[in-house]
Amino acid sequence: MKKLAIALLPLALMAGCKKETPTPPPPLVTVSKPVTQQITPYLVETGNSVASSSVDLVARVSGFLESYNFTDGSMVDKNSLLFVIQPEPYANQVDEAQATLDADIAELTYDQAEYVRQLDMYKQKATSLADVQQWKATRDSAAAAVEGANASLENEKITYSYTHVFAPIAGRIGRHLVDPGNLVGDGQATELASLEQISPIYIYFSVSELDLLKLREIAKETGFDAAQISQIPMDVAMQNENGFPHKGYLDFASTELEASTGTIQMRGVLPNEDKALLPGQFVQVRIALGKPTPQLTLPDTAIMYDQVGAYVYTVRNGGKVAEKRIKTGSTNMNSIVIAQGLTAKDRVIVNGTQNATVGGVVKVQTAKKSQ
Repeated sequence: MKKLAIALLPLALMAGCKKETPTPPPPLVTVSKPVTQQITPYLVETGNSVASSSVDLVARVSGFLESYNFTDGSMVDKNSLLFVIQPEPYANQVDEAQATLDADIAELTYDQAEYVRQLDMYKQKATSLADVQQWKATRDSAAAAVEGANASLENEKITYSYTHVFAPIAGRIGRHLVDPGNLVGDGQATELASLEQISPIYIYFSVSELDLLKLREIAKETGFDAAQISQIPMDVAMQNENGFPHKGYLDFASTELEASTGTIQMRGVLPNEDKALLPGQFVQVRIALGKPTPQLTLPDTAIMYDQVGAYVYTVRNGGKVAEKRIKTGSTNMNSIVIAQGLTAKDRVIVNGTQNATVGGVVKVQTAKKSQ
């Protein structure tokens, strides 16, 4: 037994000398307190752009298309010549109508002179009243023929004008749909091209019933009425733009809510002088719901979401992590308004949330700049 005890002694000494595993340091996180900013409450909706005017150009006379005078997809000015449709036959008809009118005018001139002569002779008892009345009727018939010939001439001029298709509005024209040399307008109005006015351009979007009530309340507070809807400003951004660089105003609101969706359609107008927006684009629409007020904000990277809603991680004294449920408001650049759940003294983890766990301890460093 004495030998066994001596043999086990080195093992006991080695067990007593074994080192414990060191505790890892707490993870490093960056914290920041909510920053108070002057924030304007906004209504933000998704909308789409629509041409303020759209025209389908058609052939209103029959003939062979001689030319088109534009580049497909280009901008054209109002009253610029776009298409020419075989004008010669219609020019000849104008000449024929003019000749008929000239002949009728000559006949009227003669009949009028003869009527005056007969009237003078009647005063001198050199002709009968029946002859005077006959020439008066002849004169009146010739005058009616002149009026008819003049109307026919005007109709022929109008028909001739259809051989030259001009732009009724300024805008962007699509591709030509008929090549020169083809017969157009033969029994039907052949479509030649489409033209859309994009300056100004319309923005259509829908607003929920709750947001509509907010807009109406704001309108009352600011003194707007239905006749002054064009005084309510509106900002627009395309999908690849930061901020809302395009400025416009509200133009129209539907007269009733759509029962199936509980929304009302609204329309805004943008000058679009630089032609940046094209019809059919999806855009973001922003309308101010009040004046700027001081509100707490956090960088959007600090806010997390689950099925319940939004929440953040805060750090208490001693570096212990806690979870706080919040309600968010509008977005301002990369910051989000905190409507409820935080105070200006809370220390919120803005970087390193993936390393933090509720109830765990973290090492804290303060953000270098206010978020």
